[in-house]
Amino acid sequence: MTAQTLTDLLEAGVAGRTVLIRSDLNVPLDGQTVTDDGRIRASAPAIKELADAGARVVVMAHLGRPQGEPDPKYSLAPVAARLGEVLGTDVQLAADVTGEDARAKAAALADGQVLLLENVRFDARETSKDAAERGELAREMADLAGADGAYVGDAFGAVHRAHASVADIAALLPAHQGPLVATELEVLTRLTESPERPYVVVLGGSKVSDKLAVIDNLLEKADTLLIGGGMLFTFLKAQGHEVGASLLEEDQLDTVKGYLERSGKDAAEIVLPTDIVMASAFAKDAEHEVLPVDALTTGAHGAEALGLDIGPETAKDFAARIAGAKTVFWNGPMGVFEFPAFAEGTRAVAQALTEATADGGLSVVGGGDSAAAVRSLGFEDSQFGHISTGGGASLEYLEGKELPGVTALTRQEA
Repeated sequence: MTAQTLTDLLEAGVAGRTVLIRSDLNVPLDGQTVTDDGRIRASAPAIKELADAGARVVVMAHLGRPQGEPDPKYSLAPVAARLGEVLGTDVQLAADVTGEDARAKAAALADGQVLLLENVRFDARETSKDAAERGELAREMADLAGADGAYVGDAFGAVHRAHASVADIAALLPAHQGPLVATELEVLTRLTESPERPYVVVLGGSKVSDKLAVIDNLLEKADTLLIGGGMLFTFLKAQGHEVGASLLEEDQLDTVKGYLERSGKDAAEIVLPTDIVMASAFAKDAEHEVLPVDALTTGAHGAEALGLDIGPETAKDFAARIAGAKTVFWNGPMGVFEFPAFAEGTRAVAQALTEATADGGLSVVGGGDSAAAVRSLGFEDSQFGHISTGGGASLEYLEGKELPGVTALTRQEA
C-alpha cells in the first residue's frame, strides 16, 4: 500500500477546507525562549504550503512529557510565537486541545489562517494505552476539521508512538504523508537498504543500552562503527581497561563483548577511542588531561577521574574515517559538548561530516542531541546532507521496528 502525500492533497485542492497537520514542535526551552528552533523551521514549509493554498490550518503538536494534564511549563505559547515569526504570519494558540476554545477558534478560522492547538499531551487520552480512549480524542480532533477535512502527518519524531494525534486520527480523515516524514523515510531507507560505500556509522551519547538494537542491526549493514560518548567506557571496560569514575553500564558488558567478538569478521569493524579527555569532575571548569585508554586512571585524579570527551588523536582518526566515507550516519555526541572544554571531539566529527558532504557523500545527523550539538557549535544545517527530526523514531526505524504513525499513513491506497 502506498501513502497519499501533501502534494496529492494540494493538487486535490484545499481552499476553504480545514486541514489538521501533526507537526513535531518539541523544541528545547529556556523559560519562555526557544533555544533551538530547528524543528520549528523544518515543520514550517508544509504549514505554509497549506496556508498559502487557502487551507484553514490546525496544527497539532506536543512539548515535553506533561502528565496528561495542563502544565504551564509545557505550554506551546513560546512555540506559537516563534512559529509565527518563521511563517511571517499570526499563529493563534488554542487554550486547550479539543475543548471549547479549540472548537471556537477552529470554527472561526478564515482561509489561509493558522491555529496551533495547545500541547496534545495535556489530554491524557493522547498517550493512553486504551485504544478506545485514544479513538475518542481522535474523533474530537477530526471533528475540528469538519466533513471536508483532511489530515497530514508530518511529525516524524513522533511516528514511533501509537498516539491519538499520530496514528488514530489517520483512520478518521483522508490521511496524507507530510514532506518531513517522506524525506526521513527516503533517507533511512538508503541507510538500511542501499548505502553507498564506504558506510561509516558514528554512535555516541551516554548509554549503550539505548542503542543495543541499532548496533545489532547496523553491524550487519555498515562497514565501520565509530564509538564515542559515555557509551564508549562500557566498550573499553569490556576490553579490560580501567575507566575510573566514567559512565559505565556493568550489566551490558557481556553484550558489548559479543559485539567486539563479531567486529571485523562477518560484521562491521568497531573502532574505539585510543585516548580520552579525563576530568576531575562533571563541570564546565573541571581540571582535565588527555590520557591513553590503557592508562585512564594513572593521571592526576587517579580512579576518581571521569571521561568527558574523546581525545585529540581519536578525533583525528574518526574525522579521517568519516571524511573518506560515501555514507555516514551519526547519532550521539562524542562528549559533553555543552562544556567548551569537552566539545572538541563532537566538533571534529561534525566538521568531518561536512567534508564528506562536500565530497558528494551522504551525511545524516541523527537528530536529538546530535542536531543540537552541530547548531550550538556554529554549523549550518545546509552543511550536512540531512539533519533528522526523528530522534527516537529514526533509531527505531534503524532497528527494523514498525512505526505506527507511518503504518497509519499507508492504510489507504493512493
